[in-house]
Amino acid sequence: MRRKTAAPPSPLPQRQGVDPVRVRLPFSEEWETVGAYLVARLSGAAPGVVEEMLDAGLVVGADGRPVAAHAPYSPGRYLWFHRDLPAEVPVPFPLEVVHRDDHLVVADKPHFLATTPRGSHVTETALARLRRELGIPALGAAHRLDRLTAGLVLFTVRPEERGAYQTLFSERRVRKEYEAIAPYDPSLAVSRTVRSRILKERGVPAAREIEGEPNAETAVELVERRGDLGRYRLTPRTGQTHQLRVHMSALGVPILGDPLYPVVAGPVPDGDFRRPLQLLARRLEFTDPVTGVEHRLCSGRTLQAWESYQAWADDRVR
Repeated sequence: MRRKTAAPPSPLPQRQGVDPVRVRLPFSEEWETVGAYLVARLSGAAPGVVEEMLDAGLVVGADGRPVAAHAPYSPGRYLWFHRDLPAEVPVPFPLEVVHRDDHLVVADKPHFLATTPRGSHVTETALARLRRELGIPALGAAHRLDRLTAGLVLFTVRPEERGAYQTLFSERRVRKEYEAIAPYDPSLAVSRTVRSRILKERGVPAAREIEGEPNAETAVELVERRGDLGRYRLTPRTGQTHQLRVHMSALGVPILGDPLYPVVAGPVPDGDFRRPLQLLARRLEFTDPVTGVEHRLCSGRTLQAWESYQAWADDRVR
């Protein structure tokens, strides 16, 4: 087996808080030139774009020097370039910092803001915003929240410590508590635990429950009732994609504003900030693996449908 080696540092700076793309030429493939490989690798790019980037000197090696299209293919070589940043609609809600020290930044993310760059959401993400606003280029995400979910997200200041904090989540040593607004059901007045097997297929918007050994577990508790609405405390004991949304829908009380459960209604269009999903990552509690400090952090956000259902349901764009 080929021994893994750490990638060299990027010779290119970030742009608007976004890292350059890094590509490593595979050992398992053979091409005549770097240009031929990149054209094949980046097949989703518009015709001629890769060639133009190479001709303009926008693809560089570890020494920061431009790489020519006709450069011989060298397995294992690292290359970097900046992708064109898409035009994005600004998410018009503040991103609050609830905790910051030499190791961590914990942010209170608004609805509609993605956690990290992905797809059409690149500069309008919590990570890119925080890098720009706090001046911490090395900031990295230790976990993620769905773009439509608001609440607490943990970021690491030092890349060498990121793995320690990610392990907290992978080993379930973080107590996470969520709040959701959903229809009131008197049968859910007593707390219960939901267990099921959830499958999320790549390219399919919604996850689904299937037969088999449970891989998802959520404690659900009705905290308060107002007419036909309930405020629920959700405590996930696993971390499957869309787990809370799937489990609430399966109980017959889908979370208000959910475009996927129980019926896929299509993605929320960029720029449409009406009726946000009424799901909030309310609390994070954990022992810091680096400092040993006990952290008990709470979001300062409120869910709009609970404060004023009519304002939340209003069709006007806010």
